[in-house]
Amino acid sequence: MVRVTYGAPRAQKKTRYFKQARGYRGGRSKLWRTVRESLLRAWAYSYRDRRQRKRQFRRLWIVRINAAARMRGMNYSRFIAG
Repeated sequence: MVRVTYGAPRAQKKTRYFKQARGYRGGRSKLWRTVRESLLRAWAYSYRDRRQRKRQFRRLWIVRINAAARMRGMNYSRFIAG
């Protein structure tokens, strides 16, 4: 007799993964192994980039504040120092 490996929970997980991989091209949205690999990589990138986004916005704000301060005859460090 064949053993059932997980059964319903496995099917639900696969359905969830395939649903999340919709819009990916080719096998990345159709083949289980590549779907799983693609999503794991996508989740890793999104985790990393959520942190990078904070850094990038901070850099952008500093550049903008510096430009505005220089228009008024002051630089960023003096402006921030008070």
